[in-house]
Amino acid sequence: MAEGGTPEGLNAFLLQAQARALRVAEIATRSRDDALDVVQDAMLHLARAYGRRPPEEWAPLFHRILENKIRDWQRRQGVRNRFFFWRSERDDEEDSPSVEERAPDLAIPDSTERLMQDEAMARLKIALAELPERQRQAFVLRVWDGLSTEETAQVMGCSDGSVKTHLARALSNLRGKLGDAWSN
Repeated sequence: MAEGGTPEGLNAFLLQAQARALRVAEIATRSRDDALDVVQDAMLHLARAYGRRPPEEWAPLFHRILENKIRDWQRRQGVRNRFFFWRSERDDEEDSPSVEERAPDLAIPDSTERLMQDEAMARLKIALAELPERQRQAFVLRVWDGLSTEETAQVMGCSDGSVKTHLARALSNLRGKLGDAWSN
C-alpha cells in the first residue's frame, strides 16, 4: 500500500478485508447481524490499537483480533444460552440473506447452475461450522483468506506444523462431509 501507516492506508486495508472478515464471522456466528457487530468491533480495535503500525503487520493482526472477537462472542452466547434456555429457535433465525445469497454472480448465467452453487455453498457453510474451531480457523485463513502458513500460525498463535495439521484434518473432515461435490 502506497499510503503506509496513514489513516487513508488503514481505511483502504479495512475496505479490502471487510467482505472476507464478514464471511468468516457469519460462518462462526450463523447470524448476519452478529457477524457485522463482530467485524466492526475487530476493525475498531485494529484502528485504535494498531493503526500506526506498518501496513504489512495489519493483516495478521486483524485476523488475530477477528478470531478473538469471534471467540468472545461465542463465550457470551454460551453464557446467554445457559440463562435464556427457554428462547425458541425462531428467536435466533435470520430473515436477512447472507453475503453469498445477496452477491450476484455474473459468471453463472444459468439459474440451475446458480441454485446448485448456492446449495453447495450452504452445505460448505454448515460443514465449516461443524468443524472444531482450530480446524475451521486454519481452513478459513489458509484457503479463503490466502494467508501463508507462517501468517496463519501467527494469527492462530501456534507453530507452522500445527497449522498444517489442522488444515489437513479440516480438509479431510470436509471431504468426508461434502463428498465429491468439493473434491476438485
